[in-house]
Amino acid sequence: MQRVTGARGARRVARLQTLWRGWGEIVRYELDGAAVPSVVVKRVHAPAGGDVGHRRKVRSYEVEAAFYRRYAPRAGGRTAKAWSIEPGCFVLEDLDASGFAERAVGTGSLDEGRIAACLAWLAQLHAAFLGEVPDGLWPIGTYWHLDTRPDELAAMPDGPLRRAASSLDRALCRVPQTVVHGDAKVANFCFGPSEVAAVDFQYAGGGCGLKDVSYFLGSCLDDGALEHEAEAWLDHYFRCLDRPDVEPAWRTIWPHAWADFERFLAGWSPGHWKRGRYADAMTRKALGSLGPRC
Repeated sequence: MQRVTGARGARRVARLQTLWRGWGEIVRYELDGAAVPSVVVKRVHAPAGGDVGHRRKVRSYEVEAAFYRRYAPRAGGRTAKAWSIEPGCFVLEDLDASGFAERAVGTGSLDEGRIAACLAWLAQLHAAFLGEVPDGLWPIGTYWHLDTRPDELAAMPDGPLRRAASSLDRALCRVPQTVVHGDAKVANFCFGPSEVAAVDFQYAGGGCGLKDVSYFLGSCLDDGALEHEAEAWLDHYFRCLDRPDVEPAWRTIWPHAWADFERFLAGWSPGHWKRGRYADAMTRKALGSLGPRC
C-alpha cells in the first residue's frame, strides 16, 4: 500500500464492511506523506470451495479488478480512483474523503434529484461502451444472469415464466449491447453535494442498459411509486443517454428487463418484497410479447 501510494506510513483506522460470508473485509487506512489522506483497501480471502456459487463469487472479484483496470477510467460517471488492483486486494480512493460521504439504503431513501443523478450516471456508463465487447468482464453482466443461476432456475415452479427464461434472455441479448454495472442498487451509489459516484463492479459485463435501470428503480421506489413514476424516470434516463439510434429497441425491451429479474427472484426468494404489482405487470407484458409457445 505504501509503495503504490507513495506514503511514508499507513495506519488502519476502521473496518467499513465485512465481505459476503466472511470472504474478507473493506478497511480504511490513514496515510502519512501521500497525495491523499486516506485510502480504502478491499481484501478478499476466498475460502476453499467448488460449487456454482463459489465459482461465481471468485470470478466476480476478477471481474471487478478488470473493470477498475480497463473500464473505470472511461466510464463517464465518477468511480473511485484505483491505486492498485488485484483480485485479492484493491487499494482504492477513499470516496468519503473525496466528498462522497453520504449513503442511502432502500426504498424511499432518495429524493428526486438523487434518483435523477443516479440514472444520469448509468446513462453515462452505458453510452460510453455501446457496442463494445466486454474484455475481462462477464460476457453478460448482472448477478442474476440466467447462465450463472442454474440452481435458482431449477427451484422455480413450472409455469410460463420458467419456460420463458431462455427466451427472455435471448430477447435482451438481441438489442444493442453495452457494459452494465450489474448491481446498480441504491446502496452502491455514494453522494456528494453535486455529484454521485458508484462502487461495487463485481457483476459488470455486457448487456442491455435497461437491466441496470429497472434494477435501480426497483431498489429505490416502492410499488406505488413505480406505478406512477417509472415511465417518467425511464424518459429521463433516455434523455441522459441521448442515443436515438438505441432508444427505440431498448424501449421495446423494458418489460423484459423486469421479467428477467423476476425470473431470478422466483427461484431465489419467491416471497421477496420486490415482487410487486409493477414488476408483475411488466412480466406479464413481456411474456405476452414472446408468444404462446412460452
